[in-house]
Amino acid sequence: MKTIAIAGATGAVGRQMLECLKEQKIEGNVKLLASARSAGKEIDGHIVEELTEDSFQGVDYVLGACENDVTKKWMPWAQKAGCVVIDNSSAFRLDPDVPLVVPEINAQDIAKHNGIIANPNCSTIIALMALHDLDDLYDIESVICTTFQAVSGAGVKGIGDLERELKDEKAKPEAFAYQIAFNVIPQIGGFDENGITSEEWKMQNEGRKILHSPKLNVNCTCVRVPVWRSHSESITVKCKKPVDLDVWRERLADSKGVVLRDDPANNIYPMPIDTTNQDKVFVGRIRYDQADPEKKTVSLFCCGDQIRKGAASNAVQILACLMEKQ
Repeated sequence: MKTIAIAGATGAVGRQMLECLKEQKIEGNVKLLASARSAGKEIDGHIVEELTEDSFQGVDYVLGACENDVTKKWMPWAQKAGCVVIDNSSAFRLDPDVPLVVPEINAQDIAKHNGIIANPNCSTIIALMALHDLDDLYDIESVICTTFQAVSGAGVKGIGDLERELKDEKAKPEAFAYQIAFNVIPQIGGFDENGITSEEWKMQNEGRKILHSPKLNVNCTCVRVPVWRSHSESITVKCKKPVDLDVWRERLADSKGVVLRDDPANNIYPMPIDTTNQDKVFVGRIRYDQADPEKKTVSLFCCGDQIRKGAASNAVQILACLMEKQ
């Protein structure tokens, strides 16, 4: 039986990875790794061990749920031990030798790994789950996207800010630069010289790699909103060919991992409250851009749980694909 380690097992994503292993019925010996201060804790019958240079001996697969700096520290240890790592950090996503995978879209890229497979950014996964059928049918040329990202995307501190501020609007924020309760903050990540944040670049750079579309152009604005969980995205897409909305809807209705919620006459559309704690991406508000008479430009709204499909369950899906091929 294979041994599967979760590095960063005590965080939200790490804990969700453990749940997803059970849900997806992946059999193996599970080893939980975290910092020294978490060693000895028990999670679902497993005792957490301190992550050290010797932690990966005898481990076949690693699910990484750590921040970039921590990941870069332990990655050489895992590679030396011969593990295959599926990493949720952004440390290796744009490395040309590391596959960046959403299984419903580019599972074939898994076979190209050299010991590391990267899990994309949560907003990128949610957007591309909604868009890859459109790209397959009509060839996407450019994307304009605004994300509405839940506070849990910033971890425990993000949740804490909203909890405290809902009780006391004068509470000092810890995760965000400003109050998030009753507010939205149009910044996630640091700004560059072009006024674009690091989070906003991810959708273009990662989207190009996943869709094998090196000229894809994305204009993204990332906004933090006072929602507990699940990210939402408003997206306008220009295609190279005229789009038939009925054909696209039919494809989405049959698309694995997608739920079509597109009946505006009856107020049916995606909302984050409905996508929380499950793995499917909801897609709706599908319509033409009225400024484009050629009908090559369309808009949509989508939502998905960023801790599950946007992180943990996507990584475990990659692991399942990997284990099936070996």
